[in-house]
Amino acid sequence: MAIVPFFVICLSADHPVLLVVGYFLFVAAAITDYYDGKIARERNLITNFGKLLDPVADKILVSAAFIMMMTLPELVIPPWTIIVVLAREFFVTGARSLAASEGAVIQANESGKTKAVLQMVYIFVFLFLAILGRVLEWIGFALIDLYVDLVRLTSFWAIIFVAIYTVYSGVNFLWINRQLMTPTSKTQ
Repeated sequence: MAIVPFFVICLSADHPVLLVVGYFLFVAAAITDYYDGKIARERNLITNFGKLLDPVADKILVSAAFIMMMTLPELVIPPWTIIVVLAREFFVTGARSLAASEGAVIQANESGKTKAVLQMVYIFVFLFLAILGRVLEWIGFALIDLYVDLVRLTSFWAIIFVAIYTVYSGVNFLWINRQLMTPTSKTQ
């Protein structure tokens, strides 16, 4: 989470060097998040604090990346796709909190893990391509217009695919956990 503000600042800049730095900050944040969880599981160092903070840190990083990517003219990301991604995350987090208040734990399922991989791949690939486009333009690459047009087209269809799969994973989450989502009446 500490890296996210620096990532946002770098992506807010209109200079190719700062955009490259921002990309590497994102990569560093993603890698440290991955290894933090792996080491915690391997060494049995899982804590309640970690269980709470890790998913929050993941959501902050991914949300910041998607929001900042929307500002890059080299990409075409319809706002509704990001709203879908964020809404699904809020919904699942809320459902997990509700289940936890009832003493139940909702584990990540396969479609949720696939959704996370698709989102991260989208961010890694298209953030890289957008920044590469900015660098190529900066150094005077002759075919920059063709390059940017291709990146814009593929980013558009790829984010739509990611958004549709995100909706699918949310519906799948709801279906699998429908018993936990049903209101129960408690009398005192």
